Amino acid sequence: MKKQKLAVLGATGSIGASTLDVAFRHPDRFEVFALTGHRRLDVLAEQCRRFKPCFAVVGSNADAEKLAAMLDGGTEVLSGPEALCRVASLPEVDTVMAAIVGAAGLPPAMAAVSAGKRVLLANKEALVMAGSVFMNEVKRTGAVLLPIDSEHNAVFQSMPRDFDGDFSRHGVQRILLTASGGPFRNTPLDELAAVTPDQACAHPNWSMGRKISVDSATMMNKGLEVIEARWLFNATPDQIEVVIHPQSVIHSLVAYTDGSVLAQLGNPDMRTPIAHAMAWPERIDAGVAPLDLFQIGQFTFERPDLERFPCLALAYSALRAAGNAPAVLNAANEIAVEAFLEGRLRFDRIPAVIAATLDAVAQGPADDLAAILAADTAARAAAQAIVSRS
Repeated sequence: MKKQKLAVLGATGSIGASTLDVAFRHPDRFEVFALTGHRRLDVLAEQCRRFKPCFAVVGSNADAEKLAAMLDGGTEVLSGPEALCRVASLPEVDTVMAAIVGAAGLPPAMAAVSAGKRVLLANKEALVMAGSVFMNEVKRTGAVLLPIDSEHNAVFQSMPRDFDGDFSRHGVQRILLTASGGPFRNTPLDELAAVTPDQACAHPNWSMGRKISVDSATMMNKGLEVIEARWLFNATPDQIEVVIHPQSVIHSLVAYTDGSVLAQLGNPDMRTPIAHAMAWPERIDAGVAPLDLFQIGQFTFERPDLERFPCLALAYSALRAAGNAPAVLNAANEIAVEAFLEGRLRFDRIPAVIAATLDAVAQGPADDLAAILAADTAARAAAQAIVSRS
């Protein structure tokens, strides 16, 4: 069996670490060829010492010098956005784990697609910001795109193997994306203004980075996943429904026209969807404990309360508006969440900043990457100004 050579973009985050854990369990299948990280140089250095990649990429020249000094040679250390795109499209690389959080992950993910790679997409912003452009490039190059988000991976597993985006031909009625509801599902609304970053990052079921944890607490994470699902599965907004499922065991479902509903279940461990995509269409051990249904006991479901989670409504609105609206939504959310984590914005003001940014930035097309990145830049400037007045 020929080993897959992996480039792991965002190796020091939770998805990257889980990817490397799966790769370590299967040295006969996977070879780590390139790793990238941003600020956690000590973690990246340890990963480089363990997996001995040919390349490592960091954010700046200064960090590249620091990382190189921490290693014993054998790994070429590069820096900057261009280097990210370079390692994502190297001829030697077979599979790219696109796990850089936020808009910064779009260019290298697009570079991997343009090079026709097998792309394991954990960076949802790539499709939120540039869905049409991104998917057109997938079709043009023949890249293999496999979803890593537990919800989209669950939908992928629950769809017919030959699903081509035609709901009616395959008898697919709708997609049901599950959500835990985050840590404030039952918190009185008048207490949300006092929420601290540490409280917002204390997810009840999943271990995630701070930005994604805040997105889960506001349910913007689910809103971004709705937009991502629209592009991954060629669905309309009305064909995607969000269901709060606090146990986080049913990761998503697909409803069919004959009344059947297929679901993918598993413990809340990202190594399951990662291993599924890394080995697809085969299955391999992910190191995840078997699901014990008797211990779980019961499943519960709720409709999302849009008064409690206005970010979800904003995401549906941006999806329906189309054009550059999803890119503006994403940029405004990144700025608002950053301000909250830095103590400059109250938790309950995050959706207000996003809504005001959507109103402030002119709507326009998103026909190419330049237009999308321009909208992203404009939205960030507008959101920063709105935060400063909040």
